[in-house]
Amino acid sequence: MVQQLTSRLDASFAALSDSTRRGVLARLGRSESSITELAEAFDMTLTGMKKHVGVLEAAGLVATEKVGRVRTCRLGRHRLEDEAAWIEGHRRLWDARFDALSEVVETLKRKEQDDA
Repeated sequence: MVQQLTSRLDASFAALSDSTRRGVLARLGRSESSITELAEAFDMTLTGMKKHVGVLEAAGLVATEKVGRVRTCRLGRHRLEDEAAWIEGHRRLWDARFDALSEVVETLKRKEQDDA
């Protein structure tokens, strides 16, 4: 289970690391698009867009359906809940560390004022 989650997080974050793929997700959030429409919107070749869509599809973020000669893309079922939870856990960890650091700084400031 943990290995499966880690693999899924790795695939999701790898897919999200590219600005074009994030743009594709934003566009698909508004409406379905064919790969041709996406390629035109992002001023790239069909082959390049197919690769981007493939990465998103492998991560479960995009689903495609071929009808005739047209491959239509839409948002996948994967809704990034696990990724958001992972980020939130690390945000809380860093918040706690910065709070502790702030306490140390305040203690040193008080000690410096008392010594002066």
